[in-house]
Amino acid sequence: MNEKNGMRILTDTHSHLHMKQFDPDRVSVLERAKKLALIVNVSTNLCDIDDTIEIANSCENIFAAIGIHPHDSGNVDKDYLNIIEQKVIAQKRSKRIVAIGEIGLDYFRNISPIDIQKKVFAEQLMLAQAIDLPVVLHIREAYEDVYDILETVGVPEKRGIVHAFSSDENWAKKFVRLGFKIGIGGPITYPKNDLLRNVVKIVGIENIVTETDCPYLPPQQYRGKRNEPIYVSCVVNMLNEIFASDVSEQLLRNALEVFGLIKLNRVDTND
Repeated sequence: MNEKNGMRILTDTHSHLHMKQFDPDRVSVLERAKKLALIVNVSTNLCDIDDTIEIANSCENIFAAIGIHPHDSGNVDKDYLNIIEQKVIAQKRSKRIVAIGEIGLDYFRNISPIDIQKKVFAEQLMLAQAIDLPVVLHIREAYEDVYDILETVGVPEKRGIVHAFSSDENWAKKFVRLGFKIGIGGPITYPKNDLLRNVVKIVGIENIVTETDCPYLPPQQYRGKRNEPIYVSCVVNMLNEIFASDVSEQLLRNALEVFGLIKLNRVDTND
C-alpha cells in the first residue's frame, strides 16, 4: 500500500460498491477500502442512488456521485432531474455527494436510443451547472458527440472526469483543454494497451485521476476476477513505472481538486 508518513494516499474516483457483485462480502471489501484516502461511489440510475449514498454515508473516505447512465436514459422517470437535485439538497450539510454521474453517451451497445441519450446527457449537464457540481462522463464510441454537446450546452464550472478513457491522444488533449481530468483504471495494465500508456505520457500526471470501475475492469493480475477499490494500487504502480517516480501524491491532489474536497479538509495532503 502506498503511504507516506502513515498517510493513505491512494484514490479510486469511480467505483460501484453498491452493486450485487459485492452482496456476499461487502463488509470485507469496505474494510479493505479503508486503506484508501478517497473513493467515489457512482450511481447509474434512480433505483441505485439511495444505495450509493448509503455506502458513502457509512464510510468516512467514501463519497457519492449520482446520475443517470446512458444505458438507463431510455427508461428515466419524467421527474428524474428533480429527484437527483433533491438528493443533493438532502445531503448538502454532510457534503457526501460530490458529482453528477455517471452521465454521457454510449454508442457501443446502444441500449437506449441515441436521441434520448443526448437529451438526458444535456439535461444532466445543465443540472450540474445549476447546482455547481463536477460531472463524471461515460463515453464509449461517442467522443465527438459528447464534445459537441459540452460545447453547445456548456461545461460545468467545476469540470469533472472523463471516466475509463479509451480513445487516442487527440481526444485526451481536447478534454484536458476543456479542464477535465482523464480517468485511468485497470486497462492501463493490459499488456497490449500501449495506446493508453502513450496517452498518459502525453497528457501528463497532472491531468490524470485513478479509478477501478469495480466490480468491472480489473487490472491485469486480477483479470477474470471481480475488481475492488484496493486493486487501484496496480494502476498506481503502472503509472509510477510510466513516469519513473512515485506519482500517488499528485494523483490524490488531482482527485481532491476535482471533487472540491481540499476545502473540506477531509484528507490532509501535507501541502
